Amino acid sequence: APEDLDMACEWMSKRAGRRYLQMNAATAPQRTHDWTRKRGLVAQGHGWAKLRRTAPSTPLIHSGEVATRQVNVTEAEIFGSMMCAGFHFPANLTPLWSAIVGKDGWSCFFAELDGRPIATGAMYAADGFAWLGGGSTVPEFRNRGAQKALIAARLNQGASQGVQTFVVETAQPSADEPNISHANLIAAGFEQIYTRMNYRFPDDS
Repeated sequence: APEDLDMACEWMSKRAGRRYLQMNAATAPQRTHDWTRKRGLVAQGHGWAKLRRTAPSTPLIHSGEVATRQVNVTEAEIFGSMMCAGFHFPANLTPLWSAIVGKDGWSCFFAELDGRPIATGAMYAADGFAWLGGGSTVPEFRNRGAQKALIAARLNQGASQGVQTFVVETAQPSADEPNISHANLIAAGFEQIYTRMNYRFPDDS
C-alpha cells in the first residue's frame, strides 16, 4: 500500500548510501508505479533475474579440471576475502561474509584448481528450501568451469539435506549485456520466474 511505501521511504531517508526499492515491475499494481514516479525513483540497469529449480533426483556429476569442497571454519577469512574481491565489494565487508562459514543452515564451498581455491559459492537451507549465492571467481581463473562445478556441488549438498526447491538470483541478461552466470544456471536446470527491478531513491531524498 502507498502508506507502507511512505513509511519505508521515511525510514530510508535517514540512512546513508544508495537506497533502493526492489519489486517485480511486471506484477506490481499501477499505484506502486505511480508512487515510484512521484517520488522520483529511477530504474537501475536491467534488474535481477530470479530463478528456481527442484532438487535433482540423482546426484549431479561435474566433469572437468575443477574440484569442489566445503570450506573449513579455519578458512573463513579466505572465503570472505575471495568473495569480496570477486564482487568488488569493499574489504571491510570481509568479516560479514567470513561469518557465515560454519553457521547453522549455511554450506560454503571452494572450487579448486590443482588444490588452489579459485572460486566461492554459498548456500543457505531451511525447511526444504535453499538459496544459492556468493558465486565469485578469481578473475584470472574465470571461464574454467568453476561456477558450474559449484552449482552442482550445492545442488547435491542441498538434496542430501532434504531441500526440495532451490532459488537464486543473478543480473538480468540483455542483448548488449549477456550474463554467463544466467546461462550457467539455465544449463543447470533453473528456470526464470520473474525479474526484480531495482529503483534507486534520489540522493537528496
